[in-house]
Amino acid sequence: MTSTPLRSQRLTELLRGFSLEMTGKDIGELESADIPAGTRINVTFLGNEDLAMRVAAARAVTRRGWIPVPHVSARRLASAPMLAEFLSALRAEAAADEIFVVGGDPSQPHGPYADALSVIRSGLLEKHGVRRVSITGYPEGHPGIPEQVLWPALIDKHTALREKNLTGDVITQFGFDADPVLDWIEQVREHGVTSPIRIGVPGPAGVRRLLRFATRFGVGTGTSIAKKYGLSLTNLMGTAGPDRFLHALAGDYHPARHGEVKLHFYTFGGLRATAEWITNFRKEG
Repeated sequence: MTSTPLRSQRLTELLRGFSLEMTGKDIGELESADIPAGTRINVTFLGNEDLAMRVAAARAVTRRGWIPVPHVSARRLASAPMLAEFLSALRAEAAADEIFVVGGDPSQPHGPYADALSVIRSGLLEKHGVRRVSITGYPEGHPGIPEQVLWPALIDKHTALREKNLTGDVITQFGFDADPVLDWIEQVREHGVTSPIRIGVPGPAGVRRLLRFATRFGVGTGTSIAKKYGLSLTNLMGTAGPDRFLHALAGDYHPARHGEVKLHFYTFGGLRATAEWITNFRKEG
């Protein structure tokens, strides 16, 4: 654990250039959200949203001076033309420079893309002006993917991006415990993956909501989360923020071991509320 002054410095470094996440339905929150110019805002690729909604969200982000990072969900793509249409529409809005390629929730692919790697290898990304690609990382594993599959998948995606001269970073699943996250990042570096890493941070939200998401994505038990966040499982009312998680990260983050690391906030409690929480947290230190 680093000293308090150094921990504060590291916390400032981690928060610099943070990114956020939004859905196509969050456009209305952009108007009043206190978000620094140039912030990266990921636009999700949900099953209950269509292409027009996703493109409209990316357009809204661009017009307000932020950087859109649209998601591409591999297994939700019905065809190569569907992917090409989406990328072309994004490019027309100056929103195709950066994307985040994920496998997606469907257990079976809706079309020719079984995983993120197949999208990266398709050749369509660079053809439509994509220059930077984010890929996923799972510090605490994935409830539906064995560990022996996750590591080769991460390395293969990293290698494929380099072969295509595409830059990018690794955005991790959110977590509540800093120790496994930082341990995993060290392993990532040992595997030769040098890309910057954005640690997934659960934004402030209702306690019940946080626990529900944690159970869904397999990132800790209710007891472990309560311990890390200082919560009582007998009182699940109210909201909780990631204060302790961020201070723990800053205390044990060492650039020489972990490389370039930033933060990505999952906006479970809303985009505007998360942005406001970050602003206040940075002021308070």
